[in-house]
Parts: sequence; C-alpha cells; structure tokens
Amino acid sequence: MDTKHTVKLGSTGPEVFRLGLGCMGMSGMYGAADEAESLRTIHAALERGVTLLDTGDFYGMGHNELLVGRAIAGRREKVQLSVKFGAMRGPDGSWGGMDLRPAAVKNFAAYSLKRLGVDVIDIYRPARLDPNVPIEETVGAIAELVKAGYVRHIALSEVGAETVRRAQRVHPIVDVQLEYSLASRGPETSLFPALRELGVGATLYGVLSRGLLTGSKPTGAGDFRAHLPRFSGEHRATNEASVQALHRFAQERGLSPAQLAIAWVLARQPGFVPIIGARRVSQLEDALAALARPLSREDVSALESLVAFTGERYGAEQMHMLDSERP
Repeated sequence: MDTKHTVKLGSTGPEVFRLGLGCMGMSGMYGAADEAESLRTIHAALERGVTLLDTGDFYGMGHNELLVGRAIAGRREKVQLSVKFGAMRGPDGSWGGMDLRPAAVKNFAAYSLKRLGVDVIDIYRPARLDPNVPIEETVGAIAELVKAGYVRHIALSEVGAETVRRAQRVHPIVDVQLEYSLASRGPETSLFPALRELGVGATLYGVLSRGLLTGSKPTGAGDFRAHLPRFSGEHRATNEASVQALHRFAQERGLSPAQLAIAWVLARQPGFVPIIGARRVSQLEDALAALARPLSREDVSALESLVAFTGERYGAEQMHMLDSERP
C-alpha cells in the first residue's frame, strides 16, 4: 500500500487508501453497466493501490456482491471489503424497508460471505436505521460476528451523532458512511465534529453528487437519478448554472470537473475517505489524478463562492427516514 496516500478509519479502524471504490453503479442503479468493464475497473483500482471496495448485498439483489467476488478472486490480500446490509428488495426491484433484527443480521452476513467468496468481511454496516430495532441490538449482533471471526470491523451509514454514541457503547465503530460533496454539505455543521470527537472516521459517497457536478444526466427510467430533486424540476436549471461555473473553474486550473470535486472533498475533510463511484477505467484514472493536484485554501474558498446548489439529495419520504438528517 502506498503509505503517502493512506488514512486510518477512525481511531480503531484499518489503514486504507485515500480514495475508495464504490461499486453500486456497476449493478444497474444508474442504468445498464458493462460487466467486463466493471471487472477491469476493479482490477485497475487494486493495481493502482486502492484497497477499499464498497458494496451492498441489496445492490442489484446480490449481483454486485457476486461481481465483486469474481473481481477479487485470487486478490483477497489486496482488498478491504466494506459491505452494507439490511435493505429489503422484492423480485421486481421494489424496496421493502429495513430489517436489522439480530437473526436477520446474521442471515444477511451468511449470504454476503457466500456471494463474495470470502471467509471474513472487513467492514460490515447497516445501510440505514431500522425504526423497529434499537441500534444496540443490531450492533450487538455484528459484535457477535466479530467475535466469531466473520467480521473484522463495525461501521454505520447515514446515522446521526446520538446513534453513533449509542452504538459506540456496545462496540467500537470505525466509520460512518455519509453523502458529502459541494452540493451536500450538511454533515459539516455538527456531524463531522461529533465523529472527530468520538474518534470515528467517515467514508464519503456521492462526492460528484451522483454525476451532477460533472454534468451527467439521468439516462432513462432505469436510472434512479431521474427521481431525485436535484436532477429535475426547478432545481435542474438552477443547479446547471453552478455546474457550468464549476466547469469553468476546473478548466482554468487544468483539472477535470471530477478531479476538482474530489480535490475539494480531500481539502475540506483530510481525515476522511471519499468513495469514488467509477464504472469505467477512464473514470477511475481521472479520479485518482486528483490526489496529485491538491487545492489551496484560496482555491477552496473561491470555488465555494461560485456555486450554490438547490434541492434535497433524496425525495421527501427518503429524507424523512434518514437519521443523519435529523437535528
């Protein structure tokens, strides 16, 4: 591992490469994906020193874990697997809420281990809170998996500071996964300071705001971005002006829009780990180049003064369910 570009996940977690690879988009969430190119992208990431692969058992109803399992076969020693679980899916792709009962936690883990083709999951985390199950019970069940050797570290996703505090009383938490970008800066106010106080790291997804910052647009009905406020309605035109300003700023500095967006996150949150949702080798190479082009404090301030994004990151119903968005 290139130690110049590594960071420790919290006070109790592993050392990981400065950028992680998010694999969700390789299983249809943003429209059709090229499976062969997805495998090439994962292999290229590992060859370039990326260690953290982020997946979820519900991405493509198991497809993503099977894909990642194929990609890491024979390369397990290079990989730190971060797996989200708990979201229920129907055969038609519908969403059925969360199930984080202790028995369900162990059931999910058993299937993930099998699909991934591994004996242990490095970082295991519930994707959201289950309103019917106290977080202490869920974390307690994962702690039993840690004791039994099936999981190495426990993490959380999209939770608020109080939930992290409660979870920490049961077992050390290495990081919380949160959406963060120029267009999603909510965690800065109180959540990031609380994590640092608690010695908990953060893995940051959506750093390109699901392609908004690079000018990407929904590709059709199968692309779930078509249902997100920032990509539609009155917000679309408003955000387009900020996207154009960001692109001009990037061009003036010889950066791609993606490199600028990633470099901003790296500058703003140096102790945390951005998760890059590259689906192609070219996207991966573009993202990794941001590590060699850090932004100055003056660049960060200048960029922030140019952009003003509007619209929530999810629809109202989903936003209401997010523990991380509660005051």
